[in-house]
Amino acid sequence: MKGNGEQSQFKIERVPIDSLRLDDENPRLATATEAAHSQDEIVRTLWVEESVNEVADSIARNGFYEWEPLLVIPAQQTGKFRVIEGNRRLAAIRLLLEAELRRKFKVTELPTITSERRQELTELPCVKFKDRKALWAYLGFRHINGTKPWDSFSKAMYVAHVRDDYGCSLAEIADKIGDRHSTVQRLYLGYAVLDQAERQARFSKENRVASKFYFSHLYTAVIQTEYRRFLGLDEAEDTEPKKDPVPKGKLKELKEFMTWLYGDRSANKEPVVKTQAPDLNLLREVIAKPAALNALRAGRSLEVAHAISVGEAQRFLQSISVAKEELLQANATVTTGYKGDADPLETVKSIDTIVENILKEMHQIRTAKGKA
Repeated sequence: MKGNGEQSQFKIERVPIDSLRLDDENPRLATATEAAHSQDEIVRTLWVEESVNEVADSIARNGFYEWEPLLVIPAQQTGKFRVIEGNRRLAAIRLLLEAELRRKFKVTELPTITSERRQELTELPCVKFKDRKALWAYLGFRHINGTKPWDSFSKAMYVAHVRDDYGCSLAEIADKIGDRHSTVQRLYLGYAVLDQAERQARFSKENRVASKFYFSHLYTAVIQTEYRRFLGLDEAEDTEPKKDPVPKGKLKELKEFMTWLYGDRSANKEPVVKTQAPDLNLLREVIAKPAALNALRAGRSLEVAHAISVGEAQRFLQSISVAKEELLQANATVTTGYKGDADPLETVKSIDTIVENILKEMHQIRTAKGKA
């Protein structure tokens, strides 16, 4: 099913909603706990995290679009089907139809549907496939490189599933889904590093400090030269990653790296990277300079370690450049921003004194170097 022009080759059948099961292996549930994989809990997770309210509102108003069927495979129970594509829509319909489910999860903002709409939704258009493997290329195109993207961790988990379970190379996956930007390669490498960290380096993403798992920090970092060298990753970016891409001699660094990205709640360690920009770039520069890296390992802040990494001369130039820009802003707004108060005046006087001292020292240094 690559597009509307090919959909006609698939037989659309109407299946009773009671025979449809939400997919507990849905990549959208990649960061959910095992307890969240029951049928009702999947509905709750999708409602909270995946904007199911918008889907439900649309279905209540317009009905279920017949030309966009659910894609299903046989479930373990005879006569039942697991929904591989369309879980948000199925969750929305269950909430529209089941008052008890709405009460259970305190869902109050959905519209009441008419009896005619209710009857329409008791059977849904589906296309049946023999197994999940028959759908992987379509799902990859739609959700990794297409119009209905999953979050980055769900994408990575799916790429790893197709590569490791179906035996497809990353090049084949990229070709099938139309990836021309090495996205598949980067996602898989990030996932492989995470998987190895959890199995071999005593890291657990469940032990992170932030409530959300920012996988993009990881898969962005592992393609950058400084991080690759720090972790001992193959520096040839076009090489297909191994299942365990970090050498065993670098597992200590791997644990450090993951803790800097995500923290360690049990050890009361905050992550060094609070936001991807600029912290990920600052950390990249720090780990490339031994003195700065030692400072970070000794407990100094990322900002202090970064200042060490750039050196005194660069810090001086950065400081005076920033000061100049700020003073230009103050100069441009003095007539409208200054109200005649004494405190701002005293602040500017102190700035004037500091500038005089800087100029004096700079002239002395130039004289000593014979540049006057």
